[in-house]
Amino acid sequence: MKDSLVIIGFFIAGILLGFFGLLPESLTGSGITMYALYALIFSVGFSVGNNPGILKEFRRLNPRLALLPVMTILGTVAATALLGLVLPHRTVAETMAVGSGFAYYSLSSVLITEYKGAELGTVALVSNIVREFITLVAAPLLVRWFGTLAAISSGGATTMDVTLPAVVQASGEKYTVLSMYHGFVVDFSVPFLVTFFCSL
Repeated sequence: MKDSLVIIGFFIAGILLGFFGLLPESLTGSGITMYALYALIFSVGFSVGNNPGILKEFRRLNPRLALLPVMTILGTVAATALLGLVLPHRTVAETMAVGSGFAYYSLSSVLITEYKGAELGTVALVSNIVREFITLVAAPLLVRWFGTLAAISSGGATTMDVTLPAVVQASGEKYTVLSMYHGFVVDFSVPFLVTFFCSL
Protein backbone atom coordinates (compact mmCIF):
# COMPACT_ATOMS: atom_id res chain seq x y z
CA MET A 1 0.00 0.00 0.00
CA LYS A 2 2.91 2.33 0.73
CA ASP A 3 4.17 1.97 -2.86
CA SER A 4 0.77 2.98 -4.23
CA LEU A 5 0.68 6.08 -2.01
CA VAL A 6 4.17 7.04 -3.23
CA ILE A 7 3.00 6.70 -6.86
CA ILE A 8 -0.09 8.82 -6.15
CA GLY A 9 2.17 11.44 -4.51
CA PHE A 10 4.42 11.61 -7.58
CA PHE A 11 1.36 11.77 -9.82
CA ILE A 12 -0.03 14.77 -7.91
CA ALA A 13 3.41 16.42 -7.89
CA GLY A 14 3.61 15.98 -11.68
CA ILE A 15 0.20 17.60 -12.13
CA LEU A 16 1.23 20.58 -10.01
CA LEU A 17 4.59 20.99 -11.77
CA GLY A 18 2.94 20.83 -15.18
CA PHE A 19 0.09 23.15 -14.22
CA PHE A 20 2.41 25.85 -12.91
CA GLY A 21 4.92 25.42 -15.77
CA LEU A 22 7.81 24.53 -13.48
CA LEU A 23 9.35 21.92 -15.79
CA PRO A 24 11.70 22.81 -18.67
CA GLU A 25 10.25 22.48 -22.16
CA SER A 26 12.80 19.76 -23.01
CA LEU A 27 11.23 17.47 -20.40
CA THR A 28 7.65 17.96 -21.53
CA GLY A 29 8.11 16.78 -25.12
CA SER A 30 7.10 13.32 -26.32
CA GLY A 31 10.69 12.15 -26.87
CA ILE A 32 11.48 11.59 -23.21
CA THR A 33 8.33 9.54 -22.65
CA MET A 34 9.35 7.12 -25.40
CA TYR A 35 12.75 6.60 -23.77
CA ALA A 36 11.00 6.02 -20.45
CA LEU A 37 8.77 3.48 -22.18
CA TYR A 38 11.79 1.65 -23.64
CA ALA A 39 13.36 1.55 -20.16
CA LEU A 40 10.16 0.10 -18.66
CA ILE A 41 9.90 -2.64 -21.28
CA PHE A 42 13.59 -3.46 -20.78
CA SER A 43 13.07 -3.70 -17.01
CA VAL A 44 10.14 -6.11 -17.50
CA GLY A 45 12.28 -8.39 -19.67
CA PHE A 46 15.18 -8.14 -17.23
CA SER A 47 13.04 -9.04 -14.22
CA VAL A 48 11.62 -12.10 -15.99
CA GLY A 49 15.01 -13.27 -17.25
CA ASN A 50 16.59 -12.65 -13.87
CA ASN A 51 14.20 -15.07 -12.15
CA PRO A 52 14.37 -18.41 -14.02
CA GLY A 53 12.92 -20.18 -10.97
CA ILE A 54 9.48 -18.86 -11.91
CA LEU A 55 9.56 -20.73 -15.21
CA LYS A 56 10.48 -24.00 -13.44
CA GLU A 57 7.63 -23.62 -10.98
CA PHE A 58 5.11 -23.14 -13.81
CA ARG A 59 5.47 -26.82 -14.78
CA ARG A 60 4.06 -27.90 -11.41
CA LEU A 61 0.80 -26.03 -11.85
CA ASN A 62 -2.51 -27.80 -12.21
CA PRO A 63 -3.40 -27.48 -15.92
CA ARG A 64 -6.84 -26.06 -15.06
CA LEU A 65 -5.33 -23.36 -12.84
CA ALA A 66 -2.96 -22.44 -15.67
CA LEU A 67 -5.99 -20.91 -17.43
CA LEU A 68 -6.54 -18.34 -14.65
CA PRO A 69 -4.57 -15.52 -16.34
CA VAL A 70 -6.49 -16.14 -19.57
CA MET A 71 -9.76 -15.83 -17.67
CA THR A 72 -8.53 -12.63 -15.97
CA ILE A 73 -7.63 -11.14 -19.35
CA LEU A 74 -10.91 -12.16 -20.99
CA GLY A 75 -13.01 -11.00 -18.03
CA THR A 76 -11.31 -7.63 -17.82
CA VAL A 77 -11.50 -6.98 -21.55
CA ALA A 78 -15.18 -8.02 -21.67
CA ALA A 79 -16.10 -5.81 -18.69
CA THR A 80 -14.28 -2.78 -20.10
CA ALA A 81 -15.91 -3.35 -23.49
CA LEU A 82 -19.33 -3.19 -21.82
CA LEU A 83 -18.22 -0.04 -20.00
CA GLY A 84 -17.27 1.51 -23.32
CA LEU A 85 -20.85 1.05 -24.53
CA VAL A 86 -22.29 3.19 -21.72
CA LEU A 87 -19.59 5.83 -21.16
CA PRO A 88 -20.08 9.01 -23.19
CA HIS A 89 -17.13 10.41 -25.15
CA ARG A 90 -15.19 7.11 -24.92
CA THR A 91 -15.03 4.37 -27.51
CA VAL A 92 -15.08 0.66 -26.70
CA ALA A 93 -11.49 0.37 -27.97
CA GLU A 94 -10.35 3.13 -25.59
CA THR A 95 -11.91 1.56 -22.51
CA MET A 96 -10.49 -1.84 -23.49
CA ALA A 97 -7.04 -0.27 -23.84
CA VAL A 98 -7.33 1.22 -20.34
CA GLY A 99 -8.51 -2.11 -18.90
CA SER A 100 -5.69 -3.96 -20.63
CA GLY A 101 -3.24 -2.25 -18.29
CA PHE A 102 -4.23 -4.87 -15.67
CA ALA A 103 -2.91 -2.61 -12.85
CA TYR A 104 0.44 -2.17 -14.63
CA TYR A 105 -0.03 1.60 -14.53
CA SER A 106 3.53 2.68 -15.30
CA LEU A 107 3.72 0.90 -18.66
CA SER A 108 0.10 1.10 -19.81
CA SER A 109 -0.32 4.81 -19.06
CA VAL A 110 2.82 5.72 -21.02
CA LEU A 111 1.74 3.58 -23.98
CA ILE A 112 -1.77 5.02 -24.01
CA THR A 113 -0.43 8.57 -23.70
CA GLU A 114 1.79 7.98 -26.73
CA TYR A 115 -1.06 6.56 -28.82
CA LYS A 116 -4.13 8.42 -27.57
CA GLY A 117 -2.96 11.48 -25.67
CA ALA A 118 -2.42 12.59 -22.09
CA GLU A 119 -6.10 12.63 -21.11
CA LEU A 120 -6.70 8.93 -21.71
CA GLY A 121 -3.21 8.16 -20.39
CA THR A 122 -4.16 9.83 -17.12
CA VAL A 123 -7.40 7.83 -16.98
CA ALA A 124 -5.33 4.66 -17.46
CA LEU A 125 -2.89 5.66 -14.74
CA VAL A 126 -5.58 6.39 -12.16
CA SER A 127 -7.77 3.36 -12.96
CA ASN A 128 -4.84 0.95 -12.83
CA ILE A 129 -3.52 2.44 -9.58
CA VAL A 130 -7.02 2.00 -8.13
CA ARG A 131 -7.09 -1.65 -9.25
CA GLU A 132 -3.79 -2.34 -7.49
CA PHE A 133 -4.87 -0.39 -4.41
CA ILE A 134 -8.18 -2.30 -4.15
CA THR A 135 -6.29 -5.60 -4.30
CA LEU A 136 -3.87 -4.51 -1.58
CA VAL A 137 -6.60 -3.27 0.73
CA ALA A 138 -9.52 -5.60 -0.01
CA ALA A 139 -7.85 -8.95 -0.80
CA PRO A 140 -9.35 -10.69 2.30
CA LEU A 141 -12.84 -9.43 1.40
CA LEU A 142 -12.45 -10.55 -2.22
CA VAL A 143 -11.48 -14.04 -1.06
CA ARG A 144 -14.38 -14.18 1.41
CA TRP A 145 -17.00 -12.99 -1.09
CA PHE A 146 -15.79 -14.51 -4.38
CA GLY A 147 -13.37 -17.35 -3.53
CA THR A 148 -9.63 -17.88 -3.18
CA LEU A 149 -8.79 -17.03 -6.80
CA ALA A 150 -10.58 -13.65 -6.75
CA ALA A 151 -7.69 -11.75 -5.14
CA ILE A 152 -5.29 -13.11 -7.76
CA SER A 153 -7.50 -12.05 -10.66
CA SER A 154 -8.08 -8.65 -9.07
CA GLY A 155 -4.33 -8.01 -8.82
CA GLY A 156 -3.81 -8.44 -12.56
CA ALA A 157 -0.18 -7.99 -13.60
CA THR A 158 0.93 -7.06 -10.07
CA THR A 159 0.42 -10.48 -8.48
CA MET A 160 4.02 -11.50 -9.08
CA ASP A 161 5.42 -8.50 -7.18
CA VAL A 162 3.53 -5.64 -5.48
CA THR A 163 0.30 -7.41 -4.50
CA LEU A 164 1.88 -10.85 -3.99
CA PRO A 165 2.14 -10.56 -0.17
CA ALA A 166 -1.49 -9.42 0.15
CA VAL A 167 -2.70 -12.19 -2.17
CA VAL A 168 -0.73 -14.91 -0.38
CA GLN A 169 -1.92 -13.72 3.01
CA ALA A 170 -5.57 -13.72 1.89
CA SER A 171 -5.61 -16.83 -0.32
CA GLY A 172 -2.95 -18.96 1.38
CA GLU A 173 0.69 -19.85 0.77
CA LYS A 174 -0.20 -22.70 -1.58
CA TYR A 175 -1.27 -20.06 -4.12
CA THR A 176 2.12 -18.33 -4.21
CA VAL A 177 3.32 -20.02 -7.41
CA LEU A 178 -0.05 -19.55 -9.10
CA SER A 179 -0.02 -15.86 -8.16
CA MET A 180 3.47 -15.39 -9.62
CA TYR A 181 2.56 -17.31 -12.77
CA HIS A 182 -0.63 -15.28 -13.16
CA GLY A 183 1.25 -11.99 -12.80
CA PHE A 184 3.91 -13.08 -15.28
CA VAL A 185 1.44 -14.05 -18.03
CA VAL A 186 -0.81 -11.01 -17.55
CA ASP A 187 2.23 -8.72 -17.34
CA PHE A 188 3.53 -10.13 -20.62
CA SER A 189 0.20 -9.41 -22.34
CA VAL A 190 0.02 -5.72 -21.40
CA PRO A 191 2.15 -4.09 -24.14
CA PHE A 192 0.59 -6.25 -26.86
CA LEU A 193 -3.05 -5.75 -25.84
CA VAL A 194 -2.73 -2.05 -25.04
CA THR A 195 -1.08 -1.23 -28.36
CA PHE A 196 -3.57 -3.41 -30.21
CA PHE A 197 -6.64 -1.68 -28.73
CA CYS A 198 -5.03 1.75 -29.12
CA SER A 199 -4.51 1.08 -32.82
CA LEU A 200 -8.19 0.21 -33.44
